[in-house]
Amino acid sequence: MANVLIVDDSSTMRKIISRSLRQAGLVLDDIYEAGDGIEGLNVLGEKTVGLILSDINMPNMDGLEFIKQVRASGKTMPIVMITTEGGEDVLKEAMTNGASDSIKKPFTPEQLNEKLGGML
Repeated sequence: MANVLIVDDSSTMRKIISRSLRQAGLVLDDIYEAGDGIEGLNVLGEKTVGLILSDINMPNMDGLEFIKQVRASGKTMPIVMITTEGGEDVLKEAMTNGASDSIKKPFTPEQLNEKLGGML
């Protein structure tokens, strides 16, 4: 069982990801949501999280800076980027900074299960 944090500036996308996680049949406790990296760091300060799903392009603090901050704080949970970003450079930078994997939007619950099943 694990708590998941979804960091995305689109509330609609956070709902879609949340619903897809449940449909994927993954065993989860709570799903927390944050609208940007700053909110995400606040959630991590208050809650125990076993997996982070983060967008890259967000206002205030983007996904790349968010990863750097999470890793700088010593947290080791998997961070998976969920993005429309097709650029390999951006995804490579995310991986260099501590992302565990990435999933491209749009995705299916089956794809989530395949990518995340071993991380929870």
